Amino acid sequence: MRNTAQSLTLDDRRRRWRRTKDFLARHIVTVGGIGVIAAILLIFFYLLSVVLPMFEAADMRAENAYPVPGGQAAADSTAFLVVEERGEFGGRLLNDGRFVFFRTADGGIESEFRIPLPDGVHITAVAPAQVARDIYVLGLSNGSVLPLRVGYDISYPDDVRQLVPSFEYPLGEDAVSTGSDVPIERLAGQVDEDGAIFVVRQAGALNLVNVGVETNFLSGETEVEDATVVPVRERLPSNEPAAYLLVDPRMDWLYVADESGELMMFTLNGAEPPQLNQRLQLATDGKTLTSLTFLNGGISLLAGFSDGEIAQWFPLRDARNRYTLEFVRSFAGSGAAVTAITPEHRRKGFVAAYADGQAGIYYTTSERQLLLRKVSATPAAHLAISPRSSHLAVLSQDGVLSNWDVDNEHPEISWSALWGKVWYESYPEPDFIWQSSAATNDFEPKFSLVPLSVGTLKAAFYAMLIAVPLALFGAIYTAYFMAPRLRQLVKPALEIMEALPTVILGFLAGLWLAPFIETTMPGLFMLVLLMPPMLIGAGYLWSRLPEPLRHAIPDGWQAALLIVPVVAISWLCFAISGPVEALFFGGNMPQWISTELGIPFDQRNAIVVGVAMGFAVIPTIFSIAEDALFEVPKHLSYGSLALGATPWQTLVRVVLPTASPGIFSALMIGLGRAVGETMIVLMATGNTPVMNWNILEGMRTLSANIAVEMPESEVASTHYRVLFLAALVLFLFTFIVNTGAELIRQRLRRKYSTI
Repeated sequence: MRNTAQSLTLDDRRRRWRRTKDFLARHIVTVGGIGVIAAILLIFFYLLSVVLPMFEAADMRAENAYPVPGGQAAADSTAFLVVEERGEFGGRLLNDGRFVFFRTADGGIESEFRIPLPDGVHITAVAPAQVARDIYVLGLSNGSVLPLRVGYDISYPDDVRQLVPSFEYPLGEDAVSTGSDVPIERLAGQVDEDGAIFVVRQAGALNLVNVGVETNFLSGETEVEDATVVPVRERLPSNEPAAYLLVDPRMDWLYVADESGELMMFTLNGAEPPQLNQRLQLATDGKTLTSLTFLNGGISLLAGFSDGEIAQWFPLRDARNRYTLEFVRSFAGSGAAVTAITPEHRRKGFVAAYADGQAGIYYTTSERQLLLRKVSATPAAHLAISPRSSHLAVLSQDGVLSNWDVDNEHPEISWSALWGKVWYESYPEPDFIWQSSAATNDFEPKFSLVPLSVGTLKAAFYAMLIAVPLALFGAIYTAYFMAPRLRQLVKPALEIMEALPTVILGFLAGLWLAPFIETTMPGLFMLVLLMPPMLIGAGYLWSRLPEPLRHAIPDGWQAALLIVPVVAISWLCFAISGPVEALFFGGNMPQWISTELGIPFDQRNAIVVGVAMGFAVIPTIFSIAEDALFEVPKHLSYGSLALGATPWQTLVRVVLPTASPGIFSALMIGLGRAVGETMIVLMATGNTPVMNWNILEGMRTLSANIAVEMPESEVASTHYRVLFLAALVLFLFTFIVNTGAELIRQRLRRKYSTI
């Protein structure tokens, strides 16, 4: 009895221990699974938290309003208004030559300066030359012109930021004579290190003033040459005086327009008379032109009309190789006439004021009206936006200056800008473009994710095109036909290939494989075309050999013999590549493809990516598919063979359907690796975001783009967040594909589980 009791006690302890282990294992697996799901959700929500701020609406909050500092509150007494970078200080140039520097917080005057105007002379006209650099051209009552640049000297006495306005005179403090003492009514101009061009309207007549600058190489000083004055003889069709004059920053074009919307585009050529290039009617349907200015960069024209519409135009080459203005897009305003337009300093956005006292913030690339807000009781006469686009100053016609805090971090982002065709400046038509950065602020960021998405699919497609047949056929032969001893050698060798770092594959693909394929391209195409039929021919010859010779090779070892014809055929194709290229392709097949067929060719192209990525993906697909095939219960294949089916019939009708869930999983895992691959496509594609499926051109993928551009992106910038959006797109693509693959795999398992 005692032994029986001890035995029961021991059995109870064992059962309790097994239950404890089962409990621990079940809960550890549960916690691990929940942890994986939680980690995936955390990644998703983190990506989403970085991306969502791009789609927040713009906002504008009133800070204060007060009578314009400096007296003379009439709107026409102000030549121009400026705001420094942080929006803490503003400046106002009065027509009498006084520059009032004031605090935007309360309107208190910090200091006053006077620009060097002759006695009794005042400013009669002003034109922005380059708003981003605060360069203005002043027309004076004595008929002369004075270019002026407003800058700021920054110091930090006692760690307190202090700004003092500074003034530069690109052509010296002496105003440039136009050859007439008649007051300037309208003007436009541009200044650079080589000189300046001004177009002035005096007594209704237009004159072109060309000024040269000569630099003394010994002293470094610049000397202004005498101005050359040339009349602009072409007249507007309406015979009305020019109400709007613009000269682009490159001094290539002159635009002259009147209030009816008639515009003339002239070609400028130094001191020669301007040559009429195009006549154009901007305003239609009874509208009048109420504002005309340049967008940042000086390429696009922004035309505001009496019905509140704002239209964008820029020059393009036509079929006769001439530049003509083309209408690009328009924005609906408040319905009241546009009274002022000011472009942003560093982006392709602008602010427009309307006759009903409202102001709107717009962005051209995203084609969005970001905000429309009442900013003054009377129409705005002057607008000034800070270089960071975070502060807006509005001077209304009743002399009240109001200051607004602007929150508009990501205006260039919209669904159409990310996924639709956008017409960018100087492009012949709307297109999908990715170009995130450049050297100047005039550049317009292009954030279309379509070329990157297409590049990702293109790289994955060509990689799978090469990897899937080789991996699946290899897995089928290895699992079903190969001798066990040979399988023990082949399978581990291929699985070891999977551990090879992809950076090594990318390095070899970029520096060795790409030049090799370029120089032996005929051999590569001959290899693809000749290898299958020649291997079939080799198999046929093997079947014709005497039976004693064939039976000398054990079953399942015949594949080892294929090494000889594969090597021989490969050597033959590449050996005759040079003579074939010389005979049929003029000695240079890539050049022949480009010139004769008109197909662009890049050394680092989709062929290189397909071979290199295929080499990386093959082990993954092969290993999983081979395991699935090999694990098919042997009684199924033995039963099929016993019922009279051939080995091929058994393979096709029994083994493959049973293993199909595993094979499908192998394909999906291989596709996931191909889609997410970074180093190979980074080093072997040329990394150009082109938008095509040409196998002879490269591409840029989403993952490679993130790896290349994330280190150079500014944290929390639009560029930074768009890269996170690219990562989110990859995440969602992988999630959707894997979820769909799992559903299909489960369906296949249910379908073939009864075989």
